[in-house]
Amino acid sequence: MEKENHKLNLVQVALRGAIILGISTAASGLALLFSFHETKQLLAIFTFVLIISSTLLFWNFRLAIAFIGMAAILGGNVLTLQEFIASSELDIILFLVGMMTLVGVLKDLGLFSWIIQSVIGMENMTGRKFITMVMVISALMASVVDEVTSIVIILALIFQVCDTLKVRATPFVIIAVLATNIGSSGTMLGNPIGILIGTKAGFSFLDFITWAAPIMILSLIGALLFVLYWFRADIDMLAERLEARRKKQLGLGPLVKLPYKKGLFILCAAITLIAMHHFLERKLGVEKNTLLIVTPLFISGILMIWKNERARHYIESEVEWWTLMFFMMLFAIAASLEATGVTGQIAELFTETFGENPVILAPVVLFITAAGSAFVDNVVFIAAFIPVINDIGSTPLWWALLFGGCFGGNITMIGSTANIVAIGMMEKRYRAHMSFREWFRVGVLVGVITCVFATILILLLMPFMPAMSGY
Repeated sequence: MEKENHKLNLVQVALRGAIILGISTAASGLALLFSFHETKQLLAIFTFVLIISSTLLFWNFRLAIAFIGMAAILGGNVLTLQEFIASSELDIILFLVGMMTLVGVLKDLGLFSWIIQSVIGMENMTGRKFITMVMVISALMASVVDEVTSIVIILALIFQVCDTLKVRATPFVIIAVLATNIGSSGTMLGNPIGILIGTKAGFSFLDFITWAAPIMILSLIGALLFVLYWFRADIDMLAERLEARRKKQLGLGPLVKLPYKKGLFILCAAITLIAMHHFLERKLGVEKNTLLIVTPLFISGILMIWKNERARHYIESEVEWWTLMFFMMLFAIAASLEATGVTGQIAELFTETFGENPVILAPVVLFITAAGSAFVDNVVFIAAFIPVINDIGSTPLWWALLFGGCFGGNITMIGSTANIVAIGMMEKRYRAHMSFREWFRVGVLVGVITCVFATILILLLMPFMPAMSGY
């Protein structure tokens, strides 16, 4: 009987999703008929709306729907095969493959476990000190590896501490995810939209360090002050339990001595080479951002020779091929909007509505992308917006796009991949469900606060920002 009810519920969910999907797609199509009349334009728009709807309603089927959509784009001659290959952003995909492989090796070398042990072993730990450490480490790790790896490592720490102290983990999971999404905006490495924006706008790694990292750090401080107040009751309980264990001379868990120096050296070497890519490219006379893409692949190749017995595992298990394939289809489908002139017309409408003054456009772009990224995967939303920003051609708008995409992911529990991974891990461990409202109450406030911070800082830095160089 339970199995039959479960099947019935699945059928009802599928039917509801299909109805909503059909209505949204039809409504979008009818609305767009008034502005876009060419068959190729309508096909490109319909396919992209289908991708957006699938990420909202049929998350597990998004890649299958992307395959079907791409087949329609190619079959409808919206893009040629050559244009598809050129627009699927293979450079970005290869960069992500290299970074994912590198992260897999670092896991094997115990670097991330050493970080957890270092926090657990700290003396004179307090509630506020623990939260500060969690947010700083979450943001830092997200900015130098990636948001998913960061949240998986940090949640291992949070679960161990919360289980030891017997406190509710939900507030601390939310805090870690908020910091992770904020930190992912600090460099090109933290979020796929960072490397996507960087390559499209012609920004180097040092450009991100110069312009994005300071905004990220100040926004993180604002978020830290807010969560210390918002979750003060949970933090006070954590502090009381910590003090009680300290009086009994008990730590937060068993400490294990781990070798970490090799992993730390490899990570520092990789970040150093990536940071120097612009300087080396000029010296070697190669195209801009070439070494940015090549460096993770080169280092991963060396590591796979060193760890030959694990090389196949790194490629087959550590690389998220499902996600990367989805990105490839998504980038190509977004390019079809540009190829058919849809994004050009949207850019014209955008500037007609809001003008061409970046002082006005930057806040508009940031808050629109934040709102969109709260409910749709930020890579999907940013990929659609990039051609519009490219047509307008203003450097501050690229940074507005970055922070809107990253900070907007904090607003809802489905706003970013890190959110979904964290909730899944928590539910699996504690068999407890987090409500949409519980997340949204704090997420929307942190989202608004950080977006306001980012907007103000972009406007203040705007006069000093150099014109984008293009890619």
